[in-house]
Amino acid sequence: MDSTMATPCPSTPKWNADRPFLTGRFHQEIKSTSGITESKGFSTDHFSPGVDKPIGCYHAAIQELIVIDDLLFALVGIEGRYISIKRLRGKDDSIIFQVDSSMDLALQDSAKRIFPLCESYLLVNQFVESRSHFKTGLVNHAFAAALRALLLDYQAMVAQLEHQFRLGRLSIQGLWFYCQPMMGSMQALSIVIKKASANNFTGSAVLNLLHTQAKAMAGDHVVRLLLEKMTQCTSTAYLGILERWVYEGVIDDPYGEFFIAENKSLQKESLTQDYDAKYWQQRYSLKGDIPSFLANAAETILTTGKYLNVMKECGHNIQVPMAENSKLTSVGSSHHYRECIKAAYDFASGELLNLIKEKYDLMGKLRSIKHYLLLDQGDFLVHFMDIAREELMKKPDDISVEKLQSLLDLALRSTAAVADPFHEDLTCCVEQTTLLKRLSTLKDLEISQTVSSSTDLEEPVSITGLETFSLSYKVRWPLSLVISRKSLTKYQLIFRSLFHCKHVNRQLCAAWQLHQGLRRLDMQGIAISVSSLLCRNMLKFINSLLHYLTFEVLEPNWHVMHNRLQTAKSIDEVIQYHNFFLEKCLRECLLLSPVLLKKVERMKLICLQYAAATQWLITYSNDTPKTDDSPNVEKYKQLKLRIPSRTQKVASENASVIESILKFEREFTAELRSLGPILSSSSRAEPYLTHLAQWLLGVGRD
Repeated sequence: MDSTMATPCPSTPKWNADRPFLTGRFHQEIKSTSGITESKGFSTDHFSPGVDKPIGCYHAAIQELIVIDDLLFALVGIEGRYISIKRLRGKDDSIIFQVDSSMDLALQDSAKRIFPLCESYLLVNQFVESRSHFKTGLVNHAFAAALRALLLDYQAMVAQLEHQFRLGRLSIQGLWFYCQPMMGSMQALSIVIKKASANNFTGSAVLNLLHTQAKAMAGDHVVRLLLEKMTQCTSTAYLGILERWVYEGVIDDPYGEFFIAENKSLQKESLTQDYDAKYWQQRYSLKGDIPSFLANAAETILTTGKYLNVMKECGHNIQVPMAENSKLTSVGSSHHYRECIKAAYDFASGELLNLIKEKYDLMGKLRSIKHYLLLDQGDFLVHFMDIAREELMKKPDDISVEKLQSLLDLALRSTAAVADPFHEDLTCCVEQTTLLKRLSTLKDLEISQTVSSSTDLEEPVSITGLETFSLSYKVRWPLSLVISRKSLTKYQLIFRSLFHCKHVNRQLCAAWQLHQGLRRLDMQGIAISVSSLLCRNMLKFINSLLHYLTFEVLEPNWHVMHNRLQTAKSIDEVIQYHNFFLEKCLRECLLLSPVLLKKVERMKLICLQYAAATQWLITYSNDTPKTDDSPNVEKYKQLKLRIPSRTQKVASENASVIESILKFEREFTAELRSLGPILSSSSRAEPYLTHLAQWLLGVGRD
């Protein structure tokens, strides 16, 4: 056979007089039929157990008896006198049965028809022996146990055939007739076993193989029922693992057969520390091999156990109530599986949602975050910005976070925020980069892909705490599932944008108050008039921007999220709605639109520079004595009551001031006009920009 060599099967026992199975029956049958053989010219003296003569030396009737005897041995994997067992060593190991070439041709054909059953028995028996150890997995062990029970029935059939043979009632045709019902079943199982052995299948792979083979045998009702019975018996061990997971949240899988994997290196603490924490997605995850009858419910199964585990981590050992008819190991249809799993999911989901909403007050926590990080109640912020102004004007490296925290605590205790039960969880922090630079470092946001290759992201030299200050929040398990580090970071990005707008607004308001003071003193010269108009336009711009961010974006989206959370059916839906709210707010607050964001930041910078330069409008003589009891009004009057000798100098200074104001006006107007086309073109794809355009482009139309 070319490269394939036929060798005797080393594990196959040979024919001998001491064989415990079917021992001595051959000679009894020979004696019982001695009359037949002698009438045909043969005597039992011509045949003795110790002489190996070619079978062709015997009469056809004797040959048939010998062949039946050997076949009965072959059916249980034992070699006979004239039937040998060989194993082909090669690419695919296989077992073949060979007969003496001198045997009657009709008997050879009859024997060869039974050989596939003999081969199947050997394959099944070897598989049972090799898979009966627990190290091969619970599923393989259960499969081997089911096969062993089948082999007992098979061996009982062979024993009954032997009994018929001893009574002289079994011919070669009768043997074939009685073996036929078992032939299809054993061959179908041998196909499964060959594939399982060749690929070293375990767990789900074995179940899927049995299920596939049962479908392939749909035309053979008996074989299909057998394979389905095998699948049911084999899946019992697997369903035991599944039961503990969906009813207790425990993975009891010592041999790694379950389709849910646990990554113990991921801890729940990472949710509050790592922006890219994958705890909820990867602590428990699906493997590749999922039993086909559970494929449609795999995600539900995974989620059910995850919910139970969250409650266990909270110290609530809640077990899903399990009635006798809801045990997965006792049900027989995939439809019933899905019903039981769905019931377990509904219970676990409802319990966890009630726990987070009621005991841990999720909505109260979210409302508190809205008050502080989305500036829903900004009275504390006004007080804080007043008392912390000096510290916030320092460079980020020079700021004392501890001092800012104490000032923040003072502001919280001095305002209505003290009534909030969660106000003590509010903390402050100082970033080292500007808002745009920080956005570019978050790889999951769209803006990072746009500005990562940009060259205009260098940090300003004069960056202060006013541009980098942010608030944070202490969130504990299990609320960290919803308000994770990633979610808090997105809240902080929105806060930084709002906080800086508030800062710009305060600076412009101070400048506006200065102008109003000059007007009360009837100092309405050209410089004051031009500056007053510019200040009003800048205030209108920043107030329009703040109105858009708060009343057009944050408030409507918050109410949508709030209503959705009230009707959420699971914690996953809560997480989904919350994440959607944050993503939508980031987008509509322009934080994911780098072109628009840069434009707005540029305009805010011009406003700040202008507000700082308004002191040029107040020029008074350096020799005016400065006393503690001299009112500021006297300083303003000196601008009006100048001596004639200084008139020319004042006129020159006024011209310089007017030119500076006009420069700010030109820059601000140019940036505002360039913003129009960008908003108009972008609003076609993003309708929310239409509202922003209506607010911002109305500046300066008066």
